[in-house]
Amino acid sequence: RRWLRQHECVEKLNMHAILSASVGQEQLLTELLVTYAKIPVLIGELISVEIWKHKIFPVLCRLEDFKPRSTFPIYVVLHHEASIINLLETVFFYKEICESAEDSVLDLIDYCHRKLTLLAARSTIGQTVTPVELRPEDLASPSSMQAVLVPPQELQKQAETMEFEISLKALSVLRFVTDQVESLPLSALTRMLNTHNLPCLLVELVEHCPWSCWEAGKLKKFENGAWHVVPPEDQVKMTKLDGQVWLALLNLLLSPECQRKYHFDGFNKSQLLKLRAFLTDVLIDQLPNLVEMQRFLSHLAVTEPAPPKKDLVLEQVPVIWDRILKKNTGKWEAIAKHQVKRVFSPTEEELKLQARRWAQTYSLDMMEALAPDKPRCRVCGAEAAKRCSRCRNEWYCTRACQVQHWQKHKAACNLMA
Repeated sequence: RRWLRQHECVEKLNMHAILSASVGQEQLLTELLVTYAKIPVLIGELISVEIWKHKIFPVLCRLEDFKPRSTFPIYVVLHHEASIINLLETVFFYKEICESAEDSVLDLIDYCHRKLTLLAARSTIGQTVTPVELRPEDLASPSSMQAVLVPPQELQKQAETMEFEISLKALSVLRFVTDQVESLPLSALTRMLNTHNLPCLLVELVEHCPWSCWEAGKLKKFENGAWHVVPPEDQVKMTKLDGQVWLALLNLLLSPECQRKYHFDGFNKSQLLKLRAFLTDVLIDQLPNLVEMQRFLSHLAVTEPAPPKKDLVLEQVPVIWDRILKKNTGKWEAIAKHQVKRVFSPTEEELKLQARRWAQTYSLDMMEALAPDKPRCRVCGAEAAKRCSRCRNEWYCTRACQVQHWQKHKAACNLMA
């Protein structure tokens, strides 16, 4: 119950941050997060859920005796990571937020590296997330409860889809961190440039562009939580995600301090020079700062940069991931079985209470303010004007669609009403 209350607080913070940012009034929230030193707490929670997802969630899905009445409680935990990274993406634009992370920024850099490595690996082997139209309300709340009433194995597939969007948000967070290279601790720069070689990883993302794919002869790009068909005249337009990669590269390669620390050896140099093929006039017109990148790469192509200067400093290392693993190694199955009994097998009454609390967290006014488009029919996707009168969480275009969906929606409606 204590964890669920904490999750509700994160959800409310996340929604408040999005709405505040949309009207340019997020300063108060950022001041509160800095004053109460909550950024390190959020980063610790983010990594805890990531470890749970990799170590315990697969064990839960394999347990033969785990046949939950509802997967709603598991979905809440999976969704927790998405909520935190979304909140961090919204507030990390501010320098004071990045500085308030203190030593935990190293853990955040490692987290972002893991997500981007997964993203690059999937795109390199040609594996893309199925371009399913995920509506913002589907990811933001369990109003449809489709994630709630499916077997754990199906929930794994939905978690993979959610993982894709989490990775894209990690890219944005990383770009905001690189905006502050001058105020980051030296260990953070060393971690980004040498330990993880982020410049070369970002080159991979430019090359393979995981947020775009071709389907049935049409180019699709992932923006604002959904895949969209791109008309031919817009195919050369830079998306927000493209911009995040290029801005992170600008920050990491053109900063004098980064140039001093980065090792421009033969491999790194050859990888970076691949960027020249992408620096077209059309791209530079959209992001004029890339002229500086073009000059830098032209100079790099004909020179041999000096090896990085080695400083005699005590290097800090991230601790959150290692501390959690060290404490729980060898106990994952026992933890999973304990959680099956105590957390993920609620009674009918407990489940209804959780669902009602979630519905209260997501007030209808808040959800409508967050959704960028008008409501869509749950059955056919047409613009909807009718809402389920019992739970008031599902939309339909006609009575016929509502009747058709009732058998699927009935159990969820009973929980939420």
